[in-house]
Amino acid sequence: MFKWLNAFKWMAAGWMALALSGCGYNTLQTTDEDIKATWAEVLNQYQRRADLVPNLVNVVKGYAAHEKDVFISVTQARARVGAIQATPELINDEAAFQKFIAAQGELTGAISRLLLVAENYPQLKADGLFRDLQAQLEGTENRITVARNRYIGAVKLYNVTVRSFPSNLTAMLFGYKTKPSFTVENEAAIAVPPKVDFGTPAAPRTAPVPTGDSDASGKLSPGY
Repeated sequence: MFKWLNAFKWMAAGWMALALSGCGYNTLQTTDEDIKATWAEVLNQYQRRADLVPNLVNVVKGYAAHEKDVFISVTQARARVGAIQATPELINDEAAFQKFIAAQGELTGAISRLLLVAENYPQLKADGLFRDLQAQLEGTENRITVARNRYIGAVKLYNVTVRSFPSNLTAMLFGYKTKPSFTVENEAAIAVPPKVDFGTPAAPRTAPVPTGDSDASGKLSPGY
């Protein structure tokens, strides 16, 4: 009696496992874990960039202390990023996700303006610390792009599974829902890293055009 009961339990468990496998349960599990891993890497690289900002601002301040508006903009953008709880659960909240991505886009723009200021200061561009930070920032932006693309791919595969039949029935049964991803708008806004190449020297300024105090030959007019 007990042998038949145990056999029945094993058969039922085997049937359930087969049914779940055929209905996409394993795929949902695998893709959900992929999303968590790729999102963790996105957060890691964004945090790395945020950690570079204070040092970057300080070294630029040493040469361009009067550019207060730019410094304030970068500092505030970084603060807005830091104010958002960037946790793994963020991808389960569409509104919070979009708020986080928008804040990252603002920080990207603020960093770009800060680097644009540096173009006007040759001594700053030659500073060893600045060039080191510039190289770190460029590498981090590239890693952000790679991590973001991996996340997009993972979400795409997962969302297709959640929405497709018959795996959508399994998703509803176990509470799997679609995950947010980067939209065309915010992807375009943050896909281009800030320009950090200062290897090309600035073009020399042209000499001022003579005023009306000189004649056509370029000589000073009488009386001088």
